[in-house]
Amino acid sequence: MGVRLKRIGLGVLALAAVCLVAVFAIDAHVRSSAESRIVTADETARLDGIDCIVVLGCGVRPDGQPSDMLADRIAQGVALYEKGASPKLLMSGDHSRSDYDEVNTMRNVAVEAGVPADDVFMDHAGFSTYESMYRARDVFGAKRIVIVSQRYHLYRALYVAERLGLDAYGVSADLRPYAGQETREVREILARVKDFLTAIVQPPPTYLGDPISLSGSASVTEG
Repeated sequence: MGVRLKRIGLGVLALAAVCLVAVFAIDAHVRSSAESRIVTADETARLDGIDCIVVLGCGVRPDGQPSDMLADRIAQGVALYEKGASPKLLMSGDHSRSDYDEVNTMRNVAVEAGVPADDVFMDHAGFSTYESMYRARDVFGAKRIVIVSQRYHLYRALYVAERLGLDAYGVSADLRPYAGQETREVREILARVKDFLTAIVQPPPTYLGDPISLSGSASVTEG
């Protein structure tokens, strides 16, 4: 019995080691695949035919104000719009509940910063990075995009976008230090593995819906 238990224990340890190696190998692959697609704000002005700037949502405070990370994503998206990177902004985030609304928060901040409301589209069902990329392609008809998020998150977003056939570039929104970033970096390793696998299977998003043209007015996405 003792020898058998020892063999089982060694087998479990070996399996754990293999899984750990796989996790870090996938993480390295995702990061290296996307690295060359991360560009500066000035470089985006030299990109032709960008359908929209996709600003990815994140935390909104109980008082309805954007978190520091989200505020910086919006600010960077507005800056890219002003530089002429694209004539349209697409705010993609979670609006799954009436008491939690990332996308209207993002839109309102952008409009208050001077972006015309007709140019600020909202994706109310961007519940995950994968779903935001899928819906940018299949609902909004985007083919060539600039993604705005913090750098640690851009690797995954760009990898997923490429796997979905989007011609995507990323611009970092790291405009300040963020509390708890070390924890986010660790969680992101596992998230990269999850979306690496999701991008292989490519399941449909939670919601799809009718196509929305980015060439029209963003008012169709209000609500």
